[in-house]
Amino acid sequence: MTELGRTLIFFGLLLIVIGAIVLGLHRLNIPLGRLPGDLSWKGQGWSFSFPLATSILLSILFSLLLWIIGRIFR
Repeated sequence: MTELGRTLIFFGLLLIVIGAIVLGLHRLNIPLGRLPGDLSWKGQGWSFSFPLATSILLSILFSLLLWIIGRIFR
């Protein structure tokens, strides 16, 4: 049961860090979801958006963050 508690605390702290990163990027005027490379189409009565560049950027940031956390707790 203690392992479950530790896991929940870890993921809670991870969400806090991710939230801080997203807020920090917003304050630095990095428009997540509107980066060059994000795809969007608009038609009559519909729109489709696929944030490809944002997904890649967040994937790199999260991978780096998890790598750093892994190095710290070894």
